[in-house]
Amino acid sequence: MALTGRAALLAALGSLPVGIWDPSWTGILAVNGPLAVACACDFALAAPVRRLGLTRSGDTSARLGDTADVTLTVTNPSNRPLRAHLRDAWPPSSWQQGTESAASRHSVTVPAGERRRVTTRLRPTRRGDRQADRVTIRSYGPLGLFSRQGSHRVPWTVRVLPPFTSRKHLPSKLSRLRELDGRTSVLTRGEGTEFDSLREYVPGDDTRSIDWRATARQSAVAVRTWRPERDRHLLLVLDTGRTSAGRVGDAPRLDASMDAALLLAALASRAGDRVDLLAYDRRVRALVQGRTAGDVLPAVVNTMANLEPELVETDARGLTAMALRSAPRRSLIVLLTALDAAPIEEGLLPVLPQLTQRHTVLVASVADPHISRMAKARGNTDAVYEAAAAAQAQAERDRTAGQLRRHGVTVVDATPDELAPALADAYLELKAAGRL
Repeated sequence: MALTGRAALLAALGSLPVGIWDPSWTGILAVNGPLAVACACDFALAAPVRRLGLTRSGDTSARLGDTADVTLTVTNPSNRPLRAHLRDAWPPSSWQQGTESAASRHSVTVPAGERRRVTTRLRPTRRGDRQADRVTIRSYGPLGLFSRQGSHRVPWTVRVLPPFTSRKHLPSKLSRLRELDGRTSVLTRGEGTEFDSLREYVPGDDTRSIDWRATARQSAVAVRTWRPERDRHLLLVLDTGRTSAGRVGDAPRLDASMDAALLLAALASRAGDRVDLLAYDRRVRALVQGRTAGDVLPAVVNTMANLEPELVETDARGLTAMALRSAPRRSLIVLLTALDAAPIEEGLLPVLPQLTQRHTVLVASVADPHISRMAKARGNTDAVYEAAAAAQAQAERDRTAGQLRRHGVTVVDATPDELAPALADAYLELKAAGRL
């Protein structure tokens, strides 16, 4: 229970003339006595807070940057109308900074025996699960002098999913995939591809693609057409160690790696390949296996929602062992990690032959666009020193990438905006070459 500002104002206004003309306890009681009685009546007429029924409904998930609407239904079982201010509390990251007060507070009026709905619109600023805190209600009487206050716990969870900003590239990559897959006029052939169909020979076709047995059974020369392999296995490995916590632009490297992994997962599942996900640093943080083509992308997105970088050094031997356990047959292993010299040379390179002798390995890394801008800086002494430092850092990354390529690894090193389409292009090139 609490006095309202209106009651305090009336008490002050009533006591002021008494203090000026006849300052005495009798005068103060004469003014404040009726006010106290009015407050008591107002309190008695206010709807009880603890008897209210509260339930939730609405969105249970939303992409980062989008809004989620959660509806709170307030049921008033008493015989007094409810006039109340309501605060629906959520974690601070559930709203943009500075908008929490307006978004979480509501005024509600519920007649006796009825119910009303209020909607809280969330706009989360971080991935992960956002759980509702208490709902605090302040119920006022008809005079607005006194209020009852109480809190209810009404559980609800909104899962904030990765934004998947790279999905804008998916139509163009699917178009190229259809060309490789022989659904348009472009057909491919080569080692490691699968037989697709027969068609009539036209001048310019490679004579090595003629099917002489089929030609003997019909009057026209028949040519084999080929398509890229289907039902191949991709294992997406996210390095969640300390290097993934480094911020590039406004987000950690891990977020850019996840965005690239989502585009590749969507593309590979449309191509008929099987996609698994492994997140690892010193232990398994997430694992998605055995999902069908229609279920793999929702499962990967849902699993990535709660992934956060861990401030520990990644155990490369443990990561390799887990990758080999997750991919018992020949697969394309896509490792999304940093191209920092020390972790690669001391951790990954000694165990890399275990992966390359059994699998095709692709390493994708997030490059910092600020280094490129620094390398072009000129004009004063500080800018020249910055350019020299940036050139040295880039040369070190190139040397590390060269070491990986000498082990037969395909390397994709691109800025956050370019990593996802570059990784998808690398996958399509490997598929076109029959290396999956």
